[in-house]
Amino acid sequence: MAARKPLLTELLDIKHPIIMAPMFLVSNVAMLKAGMEQGIAACVPALNYRTIEELRAAILELKEAKVPGGSFGINLIVNKSNLKYPAQLEAACELGVDFIITSLGSPQKVIDSAKPKGIKVFCDVVDLGYAKKVEAMGCDALVAVNNQAGGHRGDMSPEDLIKELDAQCKIPVITAGGVSNKADLERAMSYGAIGASIGSPFIASLEAPVSQEYKQACVDYGAEDIVMTQKISGTPCTVIKTPYVEKIGTEQTWLEKILNKNKKLKKWVKMIRFAKGMRDTTKAAQGATYKTVWVAGPSIEETKAIEPVAKIIQRFI
Repeated sequence: MAARKPLLTELLDIKHPIIMAPMFLVSNVAMLKAGMEQGIAACVPALNYRTIEELRAAILELKEAKVPGGSFGINLIVNKSNLKYPAQLEAACELGVDFIITSLGSPQKVIDSAKPKGIKVFCDVVDLGYAKKVEAMGCDALVAVNNQAGGHRGDMSPEDLIKELDAQCKIPVITAGGVSNKADLERAMSYGAIGASIGSPFIASLEAPVSQEYKQACVDYGAEDIVMTQKISGTPCTVIKTPYVEKIGTEQTWLEKILNKNKKLKKWVKMIRFAKGMRDTTKAAQGATYKTVWVAGPSIEETKAIEPVAKIIQRFI
């Protein structure tokens, strides 16, 4: 008989099986504090801080604010594109976060550095092949990024991905994508997930640092208004189908397609597209313009008002 997999509440010593997902440009200390106070885990991308000093200050503030039943972590981009990665990892391990979620690369260095410090390591995965690799490296749980996730998402449905990973891997599975209310969470857990990483519903929170227009868009639009675009990073990404997104389209231009087929130029084209996309996304998050592109996932469906984090959490528990 297979050993029982630990629940998310047990792994992180929290009251409810929820992680407030790390969201680029959105997650901040105020949101994480509010989440911990309600008995969930919460995570912030290290890249939301321009300097290591700012990241260290945020970690120290979160440690000071931590209450029983809540926990916090950081999200690390672990490939070569993130030049700050070594220093971010050092800060997390030295100061002592509760967990780290890794994305876009090999988590081996994170696992080797964090686990001896008692820091849990969860890894974003989109398929069984990568899940098996990170399991073998020693991570504590899989964050199963499905085709309902916001931002850069996977290709498999929540049900198919959770069931496959749960059956084929010995470590637990945390679902990511498509959880907009308590029924969605319970459904994911019935497939074998130990909890959920939930992001888009928290964009329209009072504590979020993004513009009022971005928050209101998450109220006004729903799941049917989410489309995939290659216009941000060159990699498919989910955004709200605003009039501007409709106007510019979601496919790469003919020139970008030709350049992306050129082996020598492909890397540079992608870097330029990524840099431009990040600038545009940052502007959109901070204020509305006629060129607004707002990243979100289908789980904004149940967002009916701009509310405090505490009230949004009640939607799931």
